[in-house]
This record gives sequence, structure tokens and C-alpha cells, in this order.
Amino acid sequence: MAQASAKVVIIGAGYAGMAAATCLAKEGFGVTVLEKNKQLGGRSRMFEAASFRFDMGPSWYWMPEVLEAFFNKFGHTVAGFYTLKQLDPSYAVFFSQNHIMHIPAQAEARMQLFEAYEKGSGARLKQFLTEAAYKYKVGMEELVFKPGRYVYELADPRILKSLFKLHLIQSFHRYIRKFFHNRYLLQLLEFPILFLGATPQKIPVLYSMMNYADIALGTWYPMGGMHEPIKALVKLNEALGTTIITDAEVQGLSIEDARVQQVHTARQVFEADIVIANGDYHHVEQHLLPTSYRSYSEAYWNKRVLAPSCLLYYVGVNKKLACLFHHNLFFHTPLEQHFQEIYESPRWPSNPLFYVSCASKTDATIAPPGCENIFILVPVAPGLADTAEIRERYLRFTLQKVEAFTGQNITEHIIYKKSYAHQNFVQDYHAFKGNAYGLASTLRQTAIFRPSLQSKKVKNLYYTGQFTVPGPGVPPAIIPGQIVAHEVIKAWG
Repeated sequence: MAQASAKVVIIGAGYAGMAAATCLAKEGFGVTVLEKNKQLGGRSRMFEAASFRFDMGPSWYWMPEVLEAFFNKFGHTVAGFYTLKQLDPSYAVFFSQNHIMHIPAQAEARMQLFEAYEKGSGARLKQFLTEAAYKYKVGMEELVFKPGRYVYELADPRILKSLFKLHLIQSFHRYIRKFFHNRYLLQLLEFPILFLGATPQKIPVLYSMMNYADIALGTWYPMGGMHEPIKALVKLNEALGTTIITDAEVQGLSIEDARVQQVHTARQVFEADIVIANGDYHHVEQHLLPTSYRSYSEAYWNKRVLAPSCLLYYVGVNKKLACLFHHNLFFHTPLEQHFQEIYESPRWPSNPLFYVSCASKTDATIAPPGCENIFILVPVAPGLADTAEIRERYLRFTLQKVEAFTGQNITEHIIYKKSYAHQNFVQDYHAFKGNAYGLASTLRQTAIFRPSLQSKKVKNLYYTGQFTVPGPGVPPAIIPGQIVAHEVIKAWG
């Protein structure tokens, strides 16, 4: 058990913070979670308006075994908290009005789909997924739970034995072109890379494990919405005695003898033996710590490569919409230009690709009868000027594309709309440059090259979340919370 019920204060109630709280509370630590906002969940919050219920951020539920394994550690199953439904088709890709690719959930149907686009590609897909499955197995079993603190972590014989097969140096862009040549298939395989923070030319092949998660493991949905896993984590924590306080923004940390002694909010001061920051790493470093206790300089942060931000829209429509599926990708132009305008020459995109979720196709509880719940996401570069005029322009652009591709009027049937972009990410999460996904997952920002999960200058200050190992993603966002909890237990348990 923990040393004399050591007091742990966790800043932020996102996936990682709540996962860390669960693990530590089980081991006997006295855990208090302080959440800046009125609702728990970090980017995975939800809100209700005009009888619609909107998930605010993550909308894709991949890798279901990650959350299942987590709940199993506490004697529970996912099914004890919410119902998972596999989507079929997993999603649809709109290339034009008359060209829509439906991604089937069944393996044989996927091979037939690939074969229809490129002769021989069905068999090559099987080979590609076999290699991706190996990367997924090694990645999930040997790599993602490494704390990223020391080089020797990668010297594990099991990892060294796998290095050649992991293709850590080769680019994803070059690798997939050994298997496929059809431009539509290439776009399908490159789209998960869009949110990692670099072009496919700069992302290592290791991340083909995401294609395995997408194509082989399937796309799922927790009935009730993507906030359901957060509600489950809250229930686990409440049963374990965790104290959870909302509307409690941390304003400062008192440090003596290179240790955090107190965590300050506007209304209360919390004594702490250990502090875990699940808030924005840059914000905690640069705004909550005295200069002499910062592990990284502002220059360091400005040199980091960030993953994208997002322009989001929450739209309520007072009619049922034909032709849309739960997940819809609008790839009306090749990915390359949009990639360039996010990563190489950051600017507001000239002809953006975008994603539309119509989760009410699966879940009738999130929209009034006869209505649809629409979520639109445009990936954009972080750090851009964010104005009301820009938001309105891109809403018109995306809606016009959807209307043209599906042959129906949507704009005149909107009864609720709300936008969310850089300014909101900064206001709600103190997100560095308004980013949505943390640091890019380039080779130079992977594993030991990510910011440390323990402060280099404050002995009892730890970090977790999308800036630390292994990086962003849902449900894998639950992994960094387990990693930091393990490190705390080793040092303090």
C-alpha cells in the first residue's frame, strides 16, 4: 500500500488523469482530482443544447481491447458500464457525388473492396495487415507502456529482436506504396496519419499499427456517446474513494526544497505529497511553476512539432438525412495539399478535407425524434488566427460539399449550431497554440524523445496526457495514466 496514504493531487480529469487516479486509489493513495471545467472528461466532454447531446471532441472508438483490459484490472468489464456496438460499414469515404467507398467490417468484404480498386490488392492487403498486426502486437505489448525515461528501455531483447520488422526508419509514405498504387486506396490508408502531426513522408512505418486498428479491429461506438467511458471512470473512482472537484482551476504550485507542497485554486489550497499534471504540459511548466523549476524553456516548446488543431462544428438538423453514415470522410481532393497546409506551410486550408459524424444514425438518444446530430471536423494547423468570419466561411464550405455529395439541403434545416476552434482550446484547456492533439508523433518526438513524465527539477511532480508517452488517442489515452501511476507506485508505494 502507499506510504502512509500519501496525498496525490491530479490536475485535470481527462482520460489520462482519471486512469491514473483509478490506479493510485486502488493502491491506497489518497487521490484528489482537480478539474478546471464544470464537466469531467477533458476533450472528451459533452454538452446538451436544443434537445441534442453532442460529444465535444473524440468521436472514433478504436482498439476496444485497451479499455476492456483496463476495466478488467478492477474486476469489471466494459459491458458493465456501457454497450459497445460495432459499426458496419465502419465508415464511408466520399471522393465525389458518385464515388463513395464504404469500408466493411468483415475481412473478406474488405479484401473484395480493395480488389475492386486494384487487381491483386486484396491479397496484398492481407500481407500488409499481417505485417501491421505484428507492429501492433509489439507496439501494444512492448512499447506503449514504456515510461520513456531512459534509453535502456529500448534495449529490451524483445524490442531489439523486433526492430527490423518494425521498420522504424522507413517512411509510411514509401512503405505503403510497395503494396498499393491506386490513389483512392492510398488515401484510405494515409488518413489515420493525418492527426499524428506530420506528412506521411515523415511518419515511421511503425504507425501502420493504426491501419491494423482501423481495418482489422473495427470501428465501435459506445451507446449514449463518447462520454460514456469517462462516466465509467468516474464511477470506478468514486467507488475507490477518489475525491473529484470540478470548477477548480489550478492557479499555482507552492514549492519548497524542490517539492510541490501545495496546489492552489481560487477557492482552496490542497496539501500534496505527489502532483500529477494532466493539464497542458506547456501551461503547467510555463505558468504554474517558478522559472527556476521549469524543466524546459520557452525556446524548447517553440521548437516542438505540434499535432493539428481542429475547427469543429456541432450542428442540429430538424430532418433525417439520407446518404450519410455514422462516420463520413470527405476526400474530394488528394490529401497532399491539405497535409502541406497543416504541417509544411501552416495556413488556413484552401480546399480542406474534412470529417462528418452523424452519430444519430446509430444512437437515437442523442437527437430529438426526426432530427440528426451532426459533428464536423476540419483538421487545421495550430497557432492560426481564429475569427468568427473564418469559422462561418468554413461552415458554409463544408455544408455545401456535403449537400452536393449527398443531394440534399441541410443548411435550411439547421436548428442549432456551435463552432469550436483554437481560441476555445486555449480557453478551456490552456492548449499550447490552440492545439487539439498534443505533440506530433514523429520519430524525433517518440518514446524517450517526448517531454519527460517526471519533472527534472521538482521531485514529486509528474506529467501525463497527450504530450507524454505514448501520445494522443482514444481509447489509448488511458495508457499514459497507467504509465505515470506505475512510476508513482514504484517511487512511493
